[in-house]
Amino acid sequence: MSETEAGAVPAAQRGSWTSFVKSIASFSGDLSSMTAPPFILSPISLTEFPAYWLERPELFAAIADGVDAEDRALRVLKWFISTLKGQYTSRNEKLGSEKKPLNPVLGELFYGTWPDKNGRGETKLLVEQVSHHPPITAYHITNTSKHLTLQGHNAQKTSFATGSIFVKQIGHAILTYQPPGKEAEKYLITLPKLRIDGIWYGAPYVELTDNGYIQSSTGYLASIEYKGKGYFSGKAHSIKAIFGPSNDATNPTVTVEGQWDTITKVTAANGAKHAKSGSVFTDVTSPKEEVTVAPLDQQGEWETRKLWEKVAAGIRGGDFEAASKDKTRIENEQRQRRRDEAAAGTPWQLKHFLHVDNDADYAALAGMFTGTGVIPTEDCYVFKSAAGSS
Repeated sequence: MSETEAGAVPAAQRGSWTSFVKSIASFSGDLSSMTAPPFILSPISLTEFPAYWLERPELFAAIADGVDAEDRALRVLKWFISTLKGQYTSRNEKLGSEKKPLNPVLGELFYGTWPDKNGRGETKLLVEQVSHHPPITAYHITNTSKHLTLQGHNAQKTSFATGSIFVKQIGHAILTYQPPGKEAEKYLITLPKLRIDGIWYGAPYVELTDNGYIQSSTGYLASIEYKGKGYFSGKAHSIKAIFGPSNDATNPTVTVEGQWDTITKVTAANGAKHAKSGSVFTDVTSPKEEVTVAPLDQQGEWETRKLWEKVAAGIRGGDFEAASKDKTRIENEQRQRRRDEAAAGTPWQLKHFLHVDNDADYAALAGMFTGTGVIPTEDCYVFKSAAGSS
């Protein structure tokens, strides 16, 4: 074990970490329900995670500037790949290793914006924790001037096997481009599976595995293979995406390969109008753009950073006792709230979203490609109101 690996867990906490790893190995069921040691906790709630979709807001806005359907579909793929670094490796860079996010409470809210710069338009984010058991986060992102909307939800099923934690992400996102007076273009985005390695060394890190897809209503499909680093070969965070008409998967128009946390390149462009073989496709080595949020003293009690203020401060300052104390207070208050609601027969009402058993957009788009193992139907959470957003 290297110094770097050993140093990820404070010396005073290594016995606790060893006990935690042993409890993971013997646990049956979804690991998300387990209580992690405070020193392995992230100071960030899962409710903030949808902000990772927009760490490069100029690429999101640029989708609307595509000259035709193929160009726009390629821009969706470029934007999507650019979001992966923030979502899955940024905590390694900030905190030294992957940390367990704070498990949001039911009704937790997060509001953010990215301001208009260089004509890209303002982008707004609204997030609500729509379920606690299991944890489900719904989000709605809009750039009105570019006629773009991203709506989706995310949950996780977590298990342990062969020394790694495996996370199956539940949910999907639908991106809509709706220019005035024209037919809407929709894009189904499926979510990658995660493998968290480095558990035994106390230095967890995320690798993406399996396959993902982006299917457009205009007939273009991006099939994405997440390969990653194996025990004996391969490079970390490797990706290969093939793009082309969804009815002609054997003859892709564009192939993109590289590392999703640094640079990908176009390795083949067979008759493509909007990609050149050998060109850089994504480069996420430059600084990202953080989301803008209201000051803490202007946030409501249910807003993420206000709710977890003392917990986050304790984690960042190394005062794990204070962090654990306030985290326990919040969790106990939530348990009591659920008991009171059950006794009164008044279940919690969602603020911004409605649950729908069958997402018609998902069903239509998933039905356009076959043989992938993607299930034919999924539920969704539909945005209903902007009331209360900042």
